[in-house]
Amino acid sequence: MRHGHFTVNGRKVDVPSYSVKPGDVVAVRERSRKTPSILHAMEEVKGRGIPEWLQLDPEAMSARVSSVPTREQINLPVQESLIVELYSK
Repeated sequence: MRHGHFTVNGRKVDVPSYSVKPGDVVAVRERSRKTPSILHAMEEVKGRGIPEWLQLDPEAMSARVSSVPTREQINLPVQESLIVELYSK
């Protein structure tokens, strides 16, 4: 995100820790749509699938956050105890 390739609700965002909320639309900026790493990521999505809390529009290279994901909807190996430990310092 640091390179300014994305927008949130039409505004350029270059902060990696930017927090989105339900209803926000995250999109690839027009000038970044042919960037090889972004094109590769769009191809990877086809095989991986879209989480139910996102609504993807592949033609517009954008996604709408439909809800905050619950823990059950996150299918990544996350150890919550390590996150709590880090932020409790």
